[in-house]
Amino acid sequence: MTVFHGGDVWQGATPEAYLDFSANLNPEGPPDWVVEAMGAGLERARFYPDLEGRAARRGMAGHLGLDEACVLVTSGGIEAAALAARLPGRHVIAQPTFQEYGHLCGDFDTIEVEKLHEYPFSDRENVWICNPNNPTGAAVPRDTLLALLQRARAAGARLIVDEAFIEYCFEHSVADKVADDPALIVLGSLTKILAIPGIRLGYMAAHPDVIGRIGGDLHPWRVNCVAEAVAAALPGHRADFDAIRRRNDVRREMFARDLAALGVRVYPSNANFLLCDFGRDMRPTIAALREKRILLRPCGMFPGLTHGHVRLCVRTEAENRRLIEALRESV
Repeated sequence: MTVFHGGDVWQGATPEAYLDFSANLNPEGPPDWVVEAMGAGLERARFYPDLEGRAARRGMAGHLGLDEACVLVTSGGIEAAALAARLPGRHVIAQPTFQEYGHLCGDFDTIEVEKLHEYPFSDRENVWICNPNNPTGAAVPRDTLLALLQRARAAGARLIVDEAFIEYCFEHSVADKVADDPALIVLGSLTKILAIPGIRLGYMAAHPDVIGRIGGDLHPWRVNCVAEAVAAALPGHRADFDAIRRRNDVRREMFARDLAALGVRVYPSNANFLLCDFGRDMRPTIAALREKRILLRPCGMFPGLTHGHVRLCVRTEAENRRLIEALRESV
């Protein structure tokens, strides 16, 4: 199966050998409380997980500030997207964006993100938007999304919002509106900010009627014991999430300035990555840096972008400087 994604650290060397700017993960790795939760989860590996996933659901609901009836814990954000892709009706995807939406939906139409405000919703239509968007990093303001939701509801359509990176700009989240509006479905993932892609922990937040319909047909034991333990431990750690966000904000601005000093066009971002236009075909540079075990995310396959566009994760100050030096040498 072909998946267009960063984080391919299985190219011959050990994963730890790579300096990975292609996957948008918290560079410090999992916080201590997450490591502790994972250890506690492993101690229960000899048991089948709870069929109902009650502890995971309770923890995720507490983290999101929602009733448990509005939350479905999933095996990563990709499973949440796959469930949304099964919804009846026509799918419309705001582009450029995460390419797996299109692969999951199969038959779909597209619209540019910038033109969403003028999009004429239709009955039984599912309109997808990633917020903040991947690969651009830009967030659609909450008020704009709520206005789109109102129009979608009036037309008999749904708005599907993927908030996989929302912890980096939580003020734009609309997840708090799902309990009162069946026209809104919010997808999310804890993979990025907690740096646990190997654990697979995501969610779908929606009206209880929607969650009931979707959740009733799922196979048992979808969420493993380690992911369940992390989900259960989520409440009470908002301050930790905020600290990661503040640290990322400072690093992102420094990284953007250093890239701009190289003559690179850096797109505004609300997330933990930057979309950059180098103004030249970057494929040779990406290949050369891969030989040095530095991974970048090419973006020429995204609609509207070119082979000069590259997405870069924001890592630590020292790692960001290392990439800047490598890019300077490549010019």
